[in-house]
Amino acid sequence: MGNGWSEWPLMLFTVLGQCVAGGFIVMALVLLCTSPGAERQKRVTLAMLGLWVLMGIGFIASMMHLGSPMRAFNSLNRIGASALSNEIASGSLFFAIGGIGWLLAVVNKLSQPLRTLWLVVTMVLGVVFVWMMARVYNTIDTVPTWYSIWTGLRFFLTMLMGGPLLGYLLLRIVGGEGWGMRLLPAVSLVALLGSAVVAVMQGSELATIHSSVQQAQALVPQYGALMAWSLLLLAAALVCWVVPQLKGYYPAVPVLSLAFVLVLVGELISRGVFYGLHMTVGMAIAG
Repeated sequence: MGNGWSEWPLMLFTVLGQCVAGGFIVMALVLLCTSPGAERQKRVTLAMLGLWVLMGIGFIASMMHLGSPMRAFNSLNRIGASALSNEIASGSLFFAIGGIGWLLAVVNKLSQPLRTLWLVVTMVLGVVFVWMMARVYNTIDTVPTWYSIWTGLRFFLTMLMGGPLLGYLLLRIVGGEGWGMRLLPAVSLVALLGSAVVAVMQGSELATIHSSVQQAQALVPQYGALMAWSLLLLAAALVCWVVPQLKGYYPAVPVLSLAFVLVLVGELISRGVFYGLHMTVGMAIAG
């Protein structure tokens, strides 16, 4: 029993990976809507460096969980048959295609058609990466607390909560503006509401899950308090992001940075609860 903090490398990897996937989609859409060769396109492309730095940190954390980089390579031996192999392969492909394409774009070695192809393909790979992450957990029928629709929803809601904010932050660092950016908080607001619904629904479901020796509710006794703190931090981040816009100006980069830190902490608390709910049973009883 516990709150899952012993799995902090996986917490960091999954949360950062989902935020980066969402952030890339935001920035890619901006680039696709920007005139070829425009100064704005160059600045936005440069700002994508922040995505790959965070993704690199996430992969370093995942290596720490595996104990050795060689284990990551060995796990690729079962691509197609193993959910873990599929996760590592899809994440590596997203990181590699995204990073190499970014480098070529920065040094002006991509034609406009290839740049468009790179952006579209990497966006798709980002979504696939998040889906494969969820599949690692929600296909394990011997872990009833993970073998649920809530697992996939949690992961995609993290992408929709942190991704728009991360993309917005990086765009503001390079002076990005535009009416489209004002729509991004609405996406995160929907994700926040979705996260609240998932927390309540999963909390009520825990009471129905048990084995002959274990009650799911007892795995994380502070479930309600921890999820409340998580949602409170996410809401505070949204306030930091939205209030300046309601006053008619773009949020300052330091305020946006604080908002993103709040999102990371809130999502890490939620992810810690998720890992804390792990229960290994031969046969579980739901209901």
